[in-house]
Amino acid sequence: MAMTGKERMMIAVKKGKPDRLPVTIHQWQEYHLKKYMKTADEIDAFKLTGLDAAVTPWHGTFALADSPDWRYRIEEKGDRNGQFIKRHTVTTPEGDLAWETGTNPYTTFNTEHIIKTKKDAELFLKYLPPTKLDKKKITWWYDRTGDLGIVRHVVCPFAQPGSWQEFCELAGTQEAIMFAMEDPEFVHFFLRGITAYKVDYVHREMPGAKIDLIEHGGGSASSSVISPAMFDEFCVPYDKQVIDALHDIGLPVVYHTCGAIMAILEHIPANGCDASETCSPPGVGGDVGAVDRAIVKQVLGSKVSLIGGIDQSNTLEQGTPQDVRREVRACFETLGAGGGYICSASDHFFNAPVENLKTMARAARECVY
Repeated sequence: MAMTGKERMMIAVKKGKPDRLPVTIHQWQEYHLKKYMKTADEIDAFKLTGLDAAVTPWHGTFALADSPDWRYRIEEKGDRNGQFIKRHTVTTPEGDLAWETGTNPYTTFNTEHIIKTKKDAELFLKYLPPTKLDKKKITWWYDRTGDLGIVRHVVCPFAQPGSWQEFCELAGTQEAIMFAMEDPEFVHFFLRGITAYKVDYVHREMPGAKIDLIEHGGGSASSSVISPAMFDEFCVPYDKQVIDALHDIGLPVVYHTCGAIMAILEHIPANGCDASETCSPPGVGGDVGAVDRAIVKQVLGSKVSLIGGIDQSNTLEQGTPQDVRREVRACFETLGAGGGYICSASDHFFNAPVENLKTMARAARECVY
């Protein structure tokens, strides 16, 4: 008897061997849903393509609590080189914090970062209100997902889930690395503070939440951004605190490093994660080439389960259905050998043809254990 999508994916997360290869994507993007799927609902998109569902109801399910010491306002600045700019300002009792975001048809990103000085970091940690989780909305998504697959969530990111990744997003990646080189104690001060904030959130808001898998980390921990030594110093000890807290309340964790990982294969499991993603190939900024998949499986996959592996740009967006089928089979035979693997697009895509996504699902159904 065939397993359900949920059973198949959770068995893989636990390093088990399901009936056949689980297959999914890493988050539907609104642009792709509207343009290609003709829907704004990711569950409908999973049903249409036949992929195992990995539903990510992040937006609208958590928010900062109201606080008189954190007064937020936003000002629309209009178009700038094809980007719609917004100015964000937070007023605290000791001064303002300000940043800008730009939005294009695909996504929203920082054009100016909130943390520019050490004082900004101190104000941010001192006055950031608690984050509240809307468990009723989570339950609504969980019940709708049902046996189609799993519900994934994150730990209260102001910008990114992991503590180091949060700092990189708030200060700017280059600036964060310079801070780490020139004043590591300041960076540890911030990481201690934001990690304590996240651990408190886990214990206060997340027990009983209808969530199957937590995504932690972020691309700034990959070895295409920082060295293995920096990963050990600025990522592992803080990630481990959050992951341990999640394990305390019974939630498994996948650690996300969209980028190079070959230099940190033996370092990632030190944070206690249950799974590692995204096994990104060179075509999307990673370094897990075809010949490297067996090494990843042997070194990293012997300790944690694996998720990812499919080049979302060159294969899903630009490749033929035959290319997609070939890559799914290749990932199954290497990363998926013996189980403990969910085949997935390594990260976001915006222009993948629907037929390629359907082919990805059909190809996985042929990969039987």
